[in-house]
Amino acid sequence: MSAQDNAALARKPYDLWNARDFDGAAALFAPEADWLNVAMGATFRGPEGYKQFAQGWANAFPDGQVEVTNIIASEDGAAVEFIGRGTHTGPLVGPSGAIAATGRKVEFRLCDVYQIQNGKFVGGRSYFDSATLMRQLGLMP
Repeated sequence: MSAQDNAALARKPYDLWNARDFDGAAALFAPEADWLNVAMGATFRGPEGYKQFAQGWANAFPDGQVEVTNIIASEDGAAVEFIGRGTHTGPLVGPSGAIAATGRKVEFRLCDVYQIQNGKFVGGRSYFDSATLMRQLGLMP
């Protein structure tokens, strides 16, 4: 696929997440796809794994929305910078268990990097500064 096609594909998960269409977002992932949440050290596999990843954020931040700020794409992948905003009113599941709702509003920057083949995501990584998130949740000084 062209870089332009991959840029358009890379934007879709964010629009679908904002619409809470997790099935639609999961359908963009190949069965063999591995999705790594780098900050939390968790790997999600295939469409159902990605759906679990996306739903986890929505459970923690039910009013959450994301804003794409930049997309850089090539013929075999894309990187997406975006801002996540929401109120922490549900459990945020991490590597050491669930963080109970704090009721705090957050706004933090993230970057996702995708590998793309034949119009599907075959792998990727999600990066964000977990310390910034924890400070905004009132869990770190």
